[in-house]
Amino acid sequence: MTRTTRLHTIKLAATLLCALTAGQVLAQATAPAATPAAKPGSGFLPPASSNAKVLDSIHVVVNDEVITKNEVGNRVAQTAQNLKARNVQLPDQSTLERQVVEAMIVERAQLQLAKEMGVRVDDRRLDATIARIAENQKMSVQEMRNQMEKEGLPFGQFREDIRNEIMMQQLREHEVDSKIQVSEAEIDTYLAASKAAAAERVEMNLAQILVAVPENASPEQIAARRARADEVARQLRTGADFAKMAATYSDAPDALKGGEIGWRDPDRLPAIFATELRKLNKGQVTPIIKTNVGFHILKMADKRNLADEAAPEDAVVQQTRVSHILMKPTPTMNAAEVKKKLLELKEKIVNKSATFEDLARQNSQEPGSAAKGGDLGWLEPGDAGPEFDQALSTLKPGEVSDVIESPFGFHILRVTERKSEDQSKQRERNNARQVLRERKMQEALEDWMRQVRDRAYVEFREEQ
Repeated sequence: MTRTTRLHTIKLAATLLCALTAGQVLAQATAPAATPAAKPGSGFLPPASSNAKVLDSIHVVVNDEVITKNEVGNRVAQTAQNLKARNVQLPDQSTLERQVVEAMIVERAQLQLAKEMGVRVDDRRLDATIARIAENQKMSVQEMRNQMEKEGLPFGQFREDIRNEIMMQQLREHEVDSKIQVSEAEIDTYLAASKAAAAERVEMNLAQILVAVPENASPEQIAARRARADEVARQLRTGADFAKMAATYSDAPDALKGGEIGWRDPDRLPAIFATELRKLNKGQVTPIIKTNVGFHILKMADKRNLADEAAPEDAVVQQTRVSHILMKPTPTMNAAEVKKKLLELKEKIVNKSATFEDLARQNSQEPGSAAKGGDLGWLEPGDAGPEFDQALSTLKPGEVSDVIESPFGFHILRVTERKSEDQSKQRERNNARQVLRERKMQEALEDWMRQVRDRAYVEFREEQ
């Protein structure tokens, strides 16, 4: 594996892991209010002093921040390297720069919105995420750092890229994922249809080109964007490379990856996409598909049959009724003191000088469960993270754990009771709900990202 490809693999793994980690990042509402974004006509113009010009120059203003020419140049070089690693034909330099700048504008606007909403990723969480990235690559953090710096990527920049990725994922989950609703009737309809088509289940390796339509576009704007999509489709019909066309023309977030989406179950895509994709053979592309986001062209790079997959695992699940006391380090009580305090509480419980419930109400810093004497209800493996699973696996009903650490702080746990339950029906419905959520999510995410971009104040600066 070449150095460039190795670095690209690490960064791809990092992005995927961030998508998982973001769900655990809780925004803290204690940060000072962000400066309001500047709007057209507000009179905001960043200072363009001669001093700043010597160091660098402003390429584009995004709300109340600037993107400099050096930042753009570095991102263009990095993007070109990544595209070459994927064997994607590069568009011409001006087109590549335009696509990179647009991606940077969208990214900067999202990060600004995340900060305004109080999303924060502290160093402790960031370090844990980077350690998991290195572990997934079968490297130590130091080995990964050495590899990156040998290939020209400063490790400090990588850290901030990961921090930003987690912040944006958390923002998207709050603004898009949490607002998607799936009804019980939709689940019933999906299950009936999927059972009828069980023998035809497939996964498709997909790529896309999106020609986006601005929010509240005029008929003239819509016609112009349709003409652009028609031209892309014409070039594809005459043999143009799909990945190069995506990098050149697509407005989707994956444009600078050659449009690559990856393997997807068509059932998890919008129905209008799945209908067209099922007509394709490997290597073919769809006709232009119109959605409220814009005009899409999808390519099916490959397809594999899932009908012969192994049968689902046993749906009998062990559930554990758990209580906990949570304490977090503070400026007046460090981690060692918190652990000592929790051990003292455990000793009182074991000696029966106090009840778990009373101590939880008096000491636990998780208000929801503290009011119920620490009761977290019934948990299944994986519900509360590996730290909980490992501790609970060794406890009998009535026993209290040693102090454990999780991303939320330090805990002592007590098992109240255990039971086994056949959840095959509920699991089937939960899986269907997730499929339907994902089906709605892609279009909703693209629509939301377009809105964030359209509402940002953007000013391009000419060469001085």
